[in-house]
Amino acid sequence: MPLSKRARLVHESRTAKKSHKEQTRKLYANVQTAVSQYDRLFVFSVDNMRNTYLKDVRTEFSDSRLFFGKTKVMAVALGTTPETSCAPNLHQLSPYLTGAVGLLFTSRDPQSVLSYFSTFHPTDFARAGNTTPRSFTIPPGIVYSTAGEIATENDEPISHTIEPTLRKLGVPTRLVKGKVVLEMEGEGYTVCREGDVLDSRQTTLLKIFGVQVAEFRVAMKAQWDRKDGKVTVLEQEEEGMEVE
Repeated sequence: MPLSKRARLVHESRTAKKSHKEQTRKLYANVQTAVSQYDRLFVFSVDNMRNTYLKDVRTEFSDSRLFFGKTKVMAVALGTTPETSCAPNLHQLSPYLTGAVGLLFTSRDPQSVLSYFSTFHPTDFARAGNTTPRSFTIPPGIVYSTAGEIATENDEPISHTIEPTLRKLGVPTRLVKGKVVLEMEGEGYTVCREGDVLDSRQTTLLKIFGVQVAEFRVAMKAQWDRKDGKVTVLEQEEEGMEVE
Protein backbone atom coordinates (compact mmCIF):
# COMPACT_ATOMS: atom_id res chain seq x y z
CA MET A 1 0.00 0.00 0.00
CA PRO A 2 1.49 3.36 -0.95
CA LEU A 3 2.41 5.72 1.85
CA SER A 4 0.03 8.56 2.50
CA LYS A 5 1.34 11.91 1.39
CA ARG A 6 0.05 13.30 4.65
CA ALA A 7 2.34 11.07 6.68
CA ARG A 8 5.58 12.90 6.04
CA LEU A 9 8.50 12.93 8.43
CA VAL A 10 9.66 16.47 9.21
CA HIS A 11 13.00 16.82 10.97
CA GLU A 12 12.93 19.38 13.77
CA SER A 13 16.55 20.26 13.05
CA ARG A 14 15.55 21.74 9.69
CA THR A 15 15.61 25.53 9.84
CA ALA A 16 13.67 27.86 7.62
CA LYS A 17 15.47 30.34 5.40
CA LYS A 18 15.74 33.81 6.81
CA SER A 19 13.49 36.23 5.03
CA HIS A 20 14.75 39.38 3.36
CA LYS A 21 12.96 41.52 5.95
CA GLU A 22 14.45 39.53 8.80
CA GLN A 23 17.98 39.98 7.43
CA THR A 24 17.36 43.71 7.00
CA ARG A 25 16.12 44.05 10.58
CA LYS A 26 19.10 42.07 11.86
CA LEU A 27 21.61 44.23 9.97
CA TYR A 28 19.88 47.40 11.21
CA ALA A 29 19.90 46.22 14.85
CA ASN A 30 23.48 44.94 14.78
CA VAL A 31 24.83 48.20 13.33
CA GLN A 32 23.07 50.24 16.01
CA THR A 33 24.33 47.91 18.76
CA ALA A 34 27.92 48.18 17.50
CA VAL A 35 27.78 51.99 17.74
CA SER A 36 27.64 51.74 21.55
CA GLN A 37 30.10 48.86 21.81
CA TYR A 38 33.12 50.27 19.95
CA ASP A 39 35.11 53.49 20.17
CA ARG A 40 35.28 54.28 16.46
CA LEU A 41 33.85 53.50 13.09
CA PHE A 42 35.51 53.38 9.67
CA VAL A 43 33.73 53.48 6.32
CA PHE A 44 35.73 51.65 3.65
CA SER A 45 35.56 50.30 0.12
CA VAL A 46 37.13 47.12 -1.27
CA ASP A 47 38.91 46.74 -4.58
CA ASN A 48 39.18 43.27 -6.16
CA MET A 49 37.06 41.52 -3.58
CA ARG A 50 38.31 38.06 -2.55
CA ASN A 51 36.70 36.01 0.21
CA THR A 52 40.05 34.41 1.09
CA TYR A 53 41.65 37.75 1.94
CA LEU A 54 38.48 39.02 3.57
CA LYS A 55 38.72 36.09 5.98
CA ASP A 56 42.28 37.23 6.78
CA VAL A 57 40.92 40.68 7.62
CA ARG A 58 38.18 39.19 9.81
CA THR A 59 40.78 37.09 11.63
CA GLU A 60 43.04 40.11 12.16
CA PHE A 61 40.10 42.14 13.49
CA SER A 62 38.47 39.39 15.53
CA ASP A 63 38.06 41.89 18.35
CA SER A 64 36.15 44.24 16.05
CA ARG A 65 33.02 44.06 13.87
CA LEU A 66 32.76 44.22 10.07
CA PHE A 67 29.55 44.76 8.15
CA PHE A 68 28.86 44.25 4.45
CA GLY A 69 25.29 44.87 3.51
CA LYS A 70 22.85 47.18 1.84
CA THR A 71 24.17 50.70 2.16
CA LYS A 72 20.68 52.17 2.55
CA VAL A 73 19.99 49.97 5.56
CA MET A 74 23.35 50.81 7.16
CA ALA A 75 22.81 54.52 6.47
CA VAL A 76 19.36 54.49 8.10
CA ALA A 77 20.74 52.54 11.08
CA LEU A 78 23.44 55.17 11.62
CA GLY A 79 21.12 58.07 10.81
CA THR A 80 20.87 60.33 7.81
CA THR A 81 19.96 63.58 9.58
CA PRO A 82 20.90 65.18 12.92
CA GLU A 83 17.45 64.21 14.23
CA THR A 84 17.77 60.53 13.29
CA SER A 85 21.49 60.16 14.05
CA CYS A 86 22.20 57.11 16.21
CA ALA A 87 25.00 59.04 17.94
CA PRO A 88 26.37 62.60 17.66
CA ASN A 89 27.44 63.43 14.07
CA LEU A 90 27.02 59.90 12.75
CA HIS A 91 24.71 61.28 10.07
CA GLN A 92 27.75 62.98 8.54
CA LEU A 93 28.86 59.55 7.28
CA SER A 94 25.77 59.14 5.08
CA PRO A 95 27.42 60.77 2.00
CA TYR A 96 30.04 57.99 2.08
CA LEU A 97 27.47 55.19 2.35
CA THR A 98 26.78 55.00 -1.36
CA GLY A 99 27.91 52.39 -3.82
CA ALA A 100 29.90 49.45 -2.51
CA VAL A 101 31.13 50.15 1.00
CA GLY A 102 31.46 48.42 4.35
CA LEU A 103 31.66 49.39 8.00
CA LEU A 104 34.42 48.51 10.46
CA PHE A 105 33.65 49.07 14.15
CA THR A 106 36.73 48.84 16.37
CA SER A 107 38.25 50.15 19.58
CA ARG A 108 41.79 49.95 18.25
CA ASP A 109 44.04 52.92 17.82
CA PRO A 110 43.12 54.53 14.49
CA GLN A 111 46.71 54.74 13.32
CA SER A 112 47.20 51.01 13.77
CA VAL A 113 44.07 50.36 11.70
CA LEU A 114 45.21 52.64 8.88
CA SER A 115 48.73 51.20 9.02
CA TYR A 116 47.43 47.64 8.65
CA PHE A 117 45.33 48.37 5.57
CA SER A 118 48.02 50.51 3.96
CA THR A 119 50.30 47.45 3.84
CA PHE A 120 47.75 44.67 3.29
CA HIS A 121 47.64 44.38 -0.51
CA PRO A 122 47.77 40.67 -1.46
CA THR A 123 47.66 39.87 -5.17
CA ASP A 124 45.49 37.32 -6.95
CA PHE A 125 44.46 36.27 -10.43
CA ALA A 126 42.36 38.86 -12.23
CA ARG A 127 38.73 38.36 -13.15
CA ALA A 128 36.99 39.51 -16.29
CA GLY A 129 36.21 43.21 -15.97
CA ASN A 130 39.29 44.03 -13.89
CA THR A 131 41.69 46.69 -15.14
CA THR A 132 45.25 45.45 -15.39
CA PRO A 133 48.01 47.63 -13.92
CA ARG A 134 50.66 46.10 -16.19
CA SER A 135 51.32 44.63 -19.63
CA PHE A 136 52.07 40.97 -20.31
CA THR A 137 53.62 39.49 -23.46
CA ILE A 138 54.53 35.90 -24.33
CA PRO A 139 58.03 35.95 -25.88
CA PRO A 140 58.57 34.22 -29.25
CA GLY A 141 60.22 30.80 -29.48
CA ILE A 142 59.82 28.03 -26.92
CA VAL A 143 57.01 28.91 -24.51
CA TYR A 144 57.99 28.65 -20.85
CA SER A 145 55.74 28.14 -17.84
CA THR A 146 55.95 31.78 -16.75
CA ALA A 147 56.46 33.21 -20.27
CA GLY A 148 59.48 35.27 -19.30
CA GLU A 149 58.39 36.28 -15.80
CA ILE A 150 61.54 34.60 -14.51
CA ALA A 151 64.84 33.76 -16.24
CA THR A 152 64.57 30.82 -18.64
CA GLU A 153 67.38 28.97 -16.85
CA ASN A 154 65.17 28.92 -13.76
CA ASP A 155 62.00 28.11 -15.69
CA GLU A 156 60.85 25.09 -17.67
CA PRO A 157 58.99 24.71 -20.96
CA ILE A 158 55.24 24.68 -20.65
CA SER A 159 53.58 21.25 -20.90
CA HIS A 160 52.68 20.12 -24.42
CA THR A 161 49.19 19.24 -23.14
CA ILE A 162 48.40 22.95 -22.79
CA GLU A 163 49.19 23.76 -26.43
CA PRO A 164 45.66 23.07 -27.76
CA THR A 165 44.24 25.36 -25.09
CA LEU A 166 46.62 28.16 -26.06
CA ARG A 167 45.56 27.87 -29.70
CA LYS A 168 41.88 27.97 -28.73
CA LEU A 169 42.64 31.17 -26.82
CA GLY A 170 44.12 32.75 -29.94
CA VAL A 171 47.82 32.26 -29.25
CA PRO A 172 49.62 31.14 -32.49
CA THR A 173 51.52 28.15 -31.12
CA ARG A 174 52.43 24.71 -32.43
CA LEU A 175 54.33 21.66 -31.26
CA VAL A 176 57.93 21.27 -32.44
CA LYS A 177 59.69 18.11 -31.23
CA GLY A 178 57.42 17.98 -28.20
CA LYS A 179 57.97 21.64 -27.26
CA VAL A 180 55.34 24.37 -27.45
CA VAL A 181 56.63 27.11 -29.73
CA LEU A 182 55.23 30.58 -30.37
CA GLU A 183 55.74 31.39 -34.03
CA MET A 184 55.74 35.17 -34.02
CA GLU A 185 58.32 37.76 -34.95
CA GLY A 186 59.20 40.77 -32.88
CA GLU A 187 58.45 40.96 -29.18
CA GLY A 188 55.92 38.13 -29.18
CA TYR A 189 52.22 37.76 -28.41
CA THR A 190 50.71 40.56 -26.31
CA VAL A 191 48.12 39.19 -23.90
CA CYS A 192 47.25 42.58 -22.38
CA ARG A 193 48.50 46.11 -22.06
CA GLU A 194 48.57 48.33 -19.00
CA GLY A 195 45.14 49.85 -18.46
CA ASP A 196 43.21 47.19 -20.42
CA VAL A 197 39.84 46.06 -19.07
CA LEU A 198 40.39 42.32 -19.15
CA ASP A 199 38.06 39.82 -20.78
CA SER A 200 37.73 36.12 -19.87
CA ARG A 201 40.20 35.06 -22.57
CA GLN A 202 42.91 37.35 -21.21
CA THR A 203 42.32 36.35 -17.59
CA THR A 204 42.55 32.66 -18.56
CA LEU A 205 45.90 33.23 -20.28
CA LEU A 206 47.23 35.18 -17.31
CA LYS A 207 46.23 32.34 -15.01
CA ILE A 208 47.87 29.72 -17.24
CA PHE A 209 51.19 31.56 -16.88
CA GLY A 210 50.72 32.28 -13.18
CA VAL A 211 50.54 36.05 -13.60
CA GLN A 212 48.61 37.76 -10.80
CA VAL A 213 47.61 41.35 -11.56
CA ALA A 214 44.61 41.85 -9.24
CA GLU A 215 45.37 43.52 -5.93
CA PHE A 216 43.02 43.20 -2.96
CA ARG A 217 42.90 46.61 -1.34
CA VAL A 218 40.80 48.21 1.37
CA ALA A 219 40.45 51.98 0.96
CA MET A 220 39.48 53.87 4.11
CA LYS A 221 37.02 56.64 3.31
CA ALA A 222 35.92 58.21 6.61
CA GLN A 223 36.29 57.77 10.36
CA TRP A 224 33.99 58.56 13.31
CA ASP A 225 35.05 58.66 16.98
CA ARG A 226 32.46 58.03 19.69
CA LYS A 227 34.37 59.99 22.34
CA ASP A 228 33.92 63.41 20.71
CA GLY A 229 31.66 62.56 17.77
CA LYS A 230 34.27 63.84 15.33
CA VAL A 231 34.09 62.73 11.69
CA THR A 232 37.40 62.66 9.78
CA VAL A 233 37.55 62.37 6.00
CA LEU A 234 40.44 60.10 5.08
CA GLU A 235 42.66 60.63 2.07
CA GLN A 236 42.92 56.97 1.03
CA GLU A 237 39.81 57.13 -1.15
CA GLU A 238 39.56 54.72 -4.08
CA GLU A 239 36.70 53.28 -6.04
CA GLY A 240 35.66 49.94 -4.61
CA MET A 241 33.90 46.97 -6.17
CA GLU A 242 30.64 45.64 -4.91
CA VAL A 243 30.90 43.39 -1.90
CA GLU A 244 28.59 41.09 -0.17
